[in-house]
Amino acid sequence: MDVNKIRKVCRVVRIVVGLALIITGVVLDNAWFYLGVIPLIAGLINFCPLCIITKQCDLPQEKQE
Repeated sequence: MDVNKIRKVCRVVRIVVGLALIITGVVLDNAWFYLGVIPLIAGLINFCPLCIITKQCDLPQEKQE
């Protein structure tokens, strides 16, 4: 499994989900659109809070001798 490909896909998914939540909240005139800011910012700065918790998205560490 190529972790770099997963990270690239996850980043795009976070941006799209964030924008979708913001657009839905604005169209429906609901304050929940603020919830979309979290995945949007996470995707833009390439930081995933879930990766820290689950350790699933970590890049492989190089062996130090």
